[in-house]
Amino acid sequence: MLVNVSYNNKEITKKIDQEVGKPFNLKERWAMGGIGSPKLEITASSIEIRNLLILDNNLDSCNIELRPQGIILRFRSLLETFALIIPFYKLSVYKGDLGIYSVYRDHHFVKVKADTKAIQKFFRKMLDYKADNSPTTIDEL
Repeated sequence: MLVNVSYNNKEITKKIDQEVGKPFNLKERWAMGGIGSPKLEITASSIEIRNLLILDNNLDSCNIELRPQGIILRFRSLLETFALIIPFYKLSVYKGDLGIYSVYRDHHFVKVKADTKAIQKFFRKMLDYKADNSPTTIDEL
């Protein structure tokens, strides 16, 4: 779900909380060592996201926030903030070429450059949290 989150809209906030859960409280954030990613440089994206990013001449960048049931990938374009809401059951992460991670949800995707240890550490934390908190599948029984 790609939404404009620039303005405080209770309906959109409610949809986001239903999709990926409410934000972690301060104690949980501290125990996890933070829930936000460093600044990520976007190298490629799906058509709908690309159409938003090319509207301005700024560097295409985003960040990722962990939530209890998924992630929120946020990026800015023309003074507006957009969010790609991805629950864990729809999240696919691929490590492609050297230092490139691809984050997919259905037909939306964003490829980001992971050229520092901090970014790679965040992706490892995100994937470990997804694995620990995803429901048991039939194959595992």
